[in-house]
Amino acid sequence: MTKKKKKYTFRTFINDVHLWLGVASGIILFLVCLSGTILTFEKEIKSFFKEDFVVTAQAELLTVEELRGKLEKEGKVTRVLIPTTHTTPYQFTVKTSPKQRRGTTYYVNQYTGDYTADTKTAIDDFFMTMFKLHRWLLLDIPVGRPIVGIATIIFIILSISGIVLWFPKKLKWKNFKPGFKIKFSAKWKRINHDLHNTLGFYSCIFLLIMSLTGLCWSFEGYRNIASDVLGAKVFGNRGGGPKLTSNLKPHESPVSIATILDTINKEFPHQGKIYLSFPPNETGVYSVRKYNERGLSPVISDQLKLDLNAKVRSKEIFAEKPLNEKITALIKPLHMGDIFGLFSKTIYFIACLIATSLPITGVIIWINKLKKKKKRKRKQ
Repeated sequence: MTKKKKKYTFRTFINDVHLWLGVASGIILFLVCLSGTILTFEKEIKSFFKEDFVVTAQAELLTVEELRGKLEKEGKVTRVLIPTTHTTPYQFTVKTSPKQRRGTTYYVNQYTGDYTADTKTAIDDFFMTMFKLHRWLLLDIPVGRPIVGIATIIFIILSISGIVLWFPKKLKWKNFKPGFKIKFSAKWKRINHDLHNTLGFYSCIFLLIMSLTGLCWSFEGYRNIASDVLGAKVFGNRGGGPKLTSNLKPHESPVSIATILDTINKEFPHQGKIYLSFPPNETGVYSVRKYNERGLSPVISDQLKLDLNAKVRSKEIFAEKPLNEKITALIKPLHMGDIFGLFSKTIYFIACLIATSLPITGVIIWINKLKKKKKRKRKQ
């Protein structure tokens, strides 16, 4: 008697899609997820290896104008970060040459005017390599970016198909229970299966958030579609948003930076660090971001544009924005896990670590299935 062929069901189709897409993209996804895991705590690791610039609080602060003046011999001063603690140095951004896009960070003692440049070390080079691996697989950008983008789309399909396969064929509670835990007392093949199945389930929602937001960097078309769907432009504030020209009248003189800071604190009375971008030229305006130390998220800021006479040209309070604009403004922290500080970073680190393991455990499951099939054929 010949055995009847099993029906090719929808679940079988999903299983095949999950299997072959996983096998095809496994190495790329492993590299992208591994580099993403390492990048999660980039700031914390860098600060651990770098020597602190010590500031001792004194009776009087130097003005921002004075500190800016001391740095102007290094290049064009474009921005200052004013912290809330008295023992944290100010951070000025200085373009030491016209070719520099972002400039060099200088740590400045706000009491003495002493400063030092943030010099690049081996740890900076390591994280830059990880960044390039994560975004472009260390290839040329026009080549690597779409490859990572396609792999990310595959990862989304794998995540969704994985959830479908996680559900048991018969939807009864006793059939669901094994999918919530790893049976460490079982043989290694079962443990490997549970590591893939169970850990994939728990991390799925975070991996989908990372993937859906990550595509905004890979494809301009996807970014435009996301902007249309959300009704607000993704990365709309890149470069500081729309450029404004000063309305200062000929008989008026620019006010001091101290007056500018007073205006900022009146408009935003909460305590928090201030990023103050100086006018790019004589007809420009000040751009301001102020963070709320006691806010729900450390990455959320309120924004101001101030004229040279301290008049408010535009004001954005994050809490008052519509939901769609809040989402587009938080694409980057949602992707990187910064949204709730150390708490969300820890969750993202664990989720990325699981994602790094999934191609490995998945391939092992596939190899074990191939071995089973070979044994069956031999017996026949």
